[in-house]
Amino acid sequence: MTEIETKNLTGTKVKMTPSEAIVETLVAEGVTHITGILGSAFMDMLDLLPTAGIRFIPVRHEQSAAHMADAYTRVSGIAGVVVGQNGPGITNMVTSVAAAYQAHTPMVVISPSAGTPTVGWDGFQECDQVSVFDAITKATVQVPHVSRVADCLRTAFRIAYAERGPVLFDIPRDLFYGELEDRILEPHQYRVDARGCGSMESLDKAAELLASAKYPVIISGRGTVDADGWEPVIGIADYLTAQTATSYMHNDAFPANHPLAVGPIGYMGSKAAMKTLAKADVILAIGTRLSVFGTLPCYDIDYWPKHAKIIQIDINPRNIARTHPVEVGIIGDAREASSELLKRLQAKDVNRKPNSKRLAEIAAVNQEWEAELVELAMVDGNPMNPRRALLELTKLLPEDAIVSSDIGNVSSTANGYLKFTQPRKHIAALTFGNTGFAYPAALGAKLGNPNCPVFAIVGDGAWGMSLHEVSTAVDQNIPVIACVFNNGAWCAEKKNQVDYYNNRFVGADINNPDFAELAKVMGANGIRVDNPEDLREALLNAMESDKPTVLDIQVDGTQLAPPFRKDALKMPTRFLSKYAHLDHKNW
Repeated sequence: MTEIETKNLTGTKVKMTPSEAIVETLVAEGVTHITGILGSAFMDMLDLLPTAGIRFIPVRHEQSAAHMADAYTRVSGIAGVVVGQNGPGITNMVTSVAAAYQAHTPMVVISPSAGTPTVGWDGFQECDQVSVFDAITKATVQVPHVSRVADCLRTAFRIAYAERGPVLFDIPRDLFYGELEDRILEPHQYRVDARGCGSMESLDKAAELLASAKYPVIISGRGTVDADGWEPVIGIADYLTAQTATSYMHNDAFPANHPLAVGPIGYMGSKAAMKTLAKADVILAIGTRLSVFGTLPCYDIDYWPKHAKIIQIDINPRNIARTHPVEVGIIGDAREASSELLKRLQAKDVNRKPNSKRLAEIAAVNQEWEAELVELAMVDGNPMNPRRALLELTKLLPEDAIVSSDIGNVSSTANGYLKFTQPRKHIAALTFGNTGFAYPAALGAKLGNPNCPVFAIVGDGAWGMSLHEVSTAVDQNIPVIACVFNNGAWCAEKKNQVDYYNNRFVGADINNPDFAELAKVMGANGIRVDNPEDLREALLNAMESDKPTVLDIQVDGTQLAPPFRKDALKMPTRFLSKYAHLDHKNW
């Protein structure tokens, strides 16, 4: 036992440096690795990591570091930690921290800043990082004095877990040095992980509403996964014989093989989910904020039931009724609230029988949707229909596979094809919608669960933003499989130019290198695929190799999904004569 561990038992403070206080606090928090790029600002802390048993994983770009931490947290439940050089190193993380913020992912960003003697002089690599990150973090915690280093880091972790999001731990670079007296606390001494079930009155009212509902439908979201809440949610669904959909891009929030599962709502989701949700008289939304984008019409189906009564369970009071008016709002943990709700329902009628008519209806609507997915996939493409590639991929995924998905035409189309029978398996880019997410997220997910095979679904545009991390995967021996759908364009945006701009393509086409050969140069496996038969063999070889692998999957760039945001686009109108030929009336 170390000196700190021994004296901690008696509550005695010990002398240590700020760097030691930081590292020992990270050890107490169960941090096993930190992602980032080394820099002089935090080198004193960095020097301690190997002895502390914390692995430093150097990435090629700091944006990747926070994407890795985001996915690691989603898979493991442990807050990821990232670090970078003050100034450009930290600002390179803006996009990925903003993505984690909108994904409600706990994370601590160790943010070295300009030294206290030089603040305000616009010196080398100086930036007001606190202001930059203020709107995309749950809090920015600044270290005011050497003696407060451990306390401030504890505060950062406390807020990250309590409010479910990233927190900036900003420390002037000179405050890594010096000495202080403090004791290292265990997490239970300064933060509480257990959450309540919500108000008894609200739970009673919700139970009454559900018990009397004629057509209840459940939407299960990320909160269910984070709270390990599958079991009580399944129990409620079984009791009510309620169709259960998953919220947008959280396909692992309910088991896809359950007879009541109808798949995901949201863009390119399941028509089975949308058709059943449209009939609901009561909606039970568990662990989901019911985002605007995730509930927009899709496939020209305006499926959201305007007069349904909504029961919303969310840990964050800000999310209750934020986008849709509710009949009952329950501020509580998804698992705890669902468990209490199930008890109340069962107490009303312990012998309630399954609704056989509804089960048959669900089976029929699911079968119809599955047939449509296959039919769409079997349409010939040149060289291959992207849907066919997705279909073959999902057939071959092992049951315990983790899949990260990017943003873009093919990645979003995957929403309809991806099915999971275990939680913490779907790691999607979500509503911040930045490209370049899926591959570094796959690396982080593999760190979070090294025993599971991990796949990244990435378009060629997003791959151009993340392929440099193949070097990281090779250097750090992180064997993930990148499924790069290569259609030679930014096809989500190209579809807008097809539908709204008369096939006038500006900035849409991409002239790609051979991604398979490039992967080999970087030390990974690289396989080029242009037909469904070879795809099967390539996937099996990739899984057997246990090496980082890039599948360069050649797909048809003319077979495109509908526009992301029909609500945000209009047919072009032009008033100046110079541009008159571009007016939609003149096509």
